[in-house]
Amino acid sequence: MGGIVGGRKSAVMPGLDVAEMQAWENFLDAALRIYGSLNRTLSDSHKLTLVDVRLLDILDKSETGSTRMGDLAEQLLSLPSRVTRQIRRLEDAGLVQREASPEDGRGVLASITEKGRNVVAEAMQTYAGAVRERFIGPLTRPQIAAMGENCRRLSAAVKTNGAPGKTGRR
Repeated sequence: MGGIVGGRKSAVMPGLDVAEMQAWENFLDAALRIYGSLNRTLSDSHKLTLVDVRLLDILDKSETGSTRMGDLAEQLLSLPSRVTRQIRRLEDAGLVQREASPEDGRGVLASITEKGRNVVAEAMQTYAGAVRERFIGPLTRPQIAAMGENCRRLSAAVKTNGAPGKTGRR
């Protein structure tokens, strides 16, 4: 343990007091457990990861059923190389296809197939049920509203501060 931060005893992480450290650890623990649980449920039920379902959902909801690969990487907060590998796996499963962009010929579009639309519709039912059970269920309506607002604020702060949004190695 360190010294005193803001009049309170500091925690193990430099610059954070005990209450701040506990809040961070609780958030991180809950986020990782929920993510892992949703991922396992989708994988067991549909042989898809949570990120696969999000990618297919983005394509399914797009006006044309297609999105540029770079735009997918941005929306998924992922590296383009990671999205390329993910698309390759989904393409092998017949859920998406890749094609050159008709607009410039240089860009690559990922498009959802009819099989992909059917699979994501089923997976979204499983996903919604798991979110309700593991995230919504344990909270009251006011707690859900507060959680939503707090997460919106955190996301906006990260975007505003220009922190990198992509995950993984550079």
